[in-house]
Amino acid sequence: MTVLDVRTDPEARTLTLTAGYPAPPADVWQLWADPRLLERWWGPPAYPATFTEHDLRAGGKAAYFMTGPEGDRHFGWWEFTAVEPAAAIELEDGFATADGTPDASLPTTVMRMTLEERPEGGTVMTIVSTFPSSEALEQMLAMGMAEGMREAVGQTDALLEGAATG
Repeated sequence: MTVLDVRTDPEARTLTLTAGYPAPPADVWQLWADPRLLERWWGPPAYPATFTEHDLRAGGKAAYFMTGPEGDRHFGWWEFTAVEPAAAIELEDGFATADGTPDASLPTTVMRMTLEERPEGGTVMTIVSTFPSSEALEQMLAMGMAEGMREAVGQTDALLEGAATG
């Protein structure tokens, strides 16, 4: 399985997911760089994402919504603060209203994704989400964020296998 570990650190106010792939960093990078690939894994399987904006550069923005099994939509936004192709992305991550306005009733996080090539080959992807407070971390955990991230990233194996065979 892709996901190696999901852990929280209440003192540091972080949720960290680590995943491993047999693919090189450039291939794993495409999971983030290509919005059509991103749509196939961002969000748990029952809540697929649709990206309506995806400007992957420092200062760029992304906007998306996840559609639930009953047709309900959950909106989100990213603002990219740092982008190092095939190596790292840092962004502010938040919820939004249907018109794309940031939802101030829910916390935002700072997310940093890094890709590191393994000496034996392959890539380790680490996603660290840092919350503004321990209460915000607890709120997101209660909403199922850890399980949702595990399920979402768990979908990336098949996408990378498809890239290797297709």
